[in-house]
Amino acid sequence: MTRSTTRPEDSPWALSVASLTASAGRSRDVDARFPAPSGIGDEVIGVREGDEVHVTGRIDSVVDGLVLTAHIDAPVHAECTRCLTPLDHAWGVDVTAFFPYDSAAFADEADDGHEVQIVAGEEEDGDVYPLSDDRTIADLEALLRDTLVEALPLQPLCRPDCRGLCPQCGTNLNEHPDHRHEVTDIRFAALEELRRRMAEENGGSGDGSDSRDGSGDAGSGSSAGDAGTRRNA
Repeated sequence: MTRSTTRPEDSPWALSVASLTASAGRSRDVDARFPAPSGIGDEVIGVREGDEVHVTGRIDSVVDGLVLTAHIDAPVHAECTRCLTPLDHAWGVDVTAFFPYDSAAFADEADDGHEVQIVAGEEEDGDVYPLSDDRTIADLEALLRDTLVEALPLQPLCRPDCRGLCPQCGTNLNEHPDHRHEVTDIRFAALEELRRRMAEENGGSGDGSDSRDGSGDAGSGSSAGDAGTRRNA
């Protein structure tokens, strides 16, 4: 079986730490750029593979390993979940990670389900990643992927008070805050039509009734007058 000949230092995420592992108490600043690993998010929100990720901070040597305290900036692509505006900007996240010298002990602890604690007075707990076998390289691929995936927002917004889209026509309400629609409740349209028709019918019958009542009164008056004339004669 052919073994891989890729050396740890050839990894695009390799961070040289050879000058720190000789003794505890050493430290140095970190200011490096790496390509984004694959698997950070998806098409809706994430970091595209190969985009530049900037790592700044410090790495310190302690009794049994190295502690990396850093800030990661990555270009996140996303869409606002309310108005669907594209969001492409740098996303920053802080991270603390531990690289133990004894990778075998780290593997045994991980298999047993126990957490590996940062020792030598370090108060911060962090994620744990192995060094290369010769303790000269810290590979940041897994650290970058894990940290950025965990930090991605579930519902990214273009701004906290985003008004979203009009549910009827899709107009962006941030750009057109006075946008309105005249809304008619179709549930009452049939009742409104029935009421209109009843009003028209009642109005027409009222006029006819008044006319007939007037004629009747006039006829009764004429008959009474004729009867009085005949009695006088």
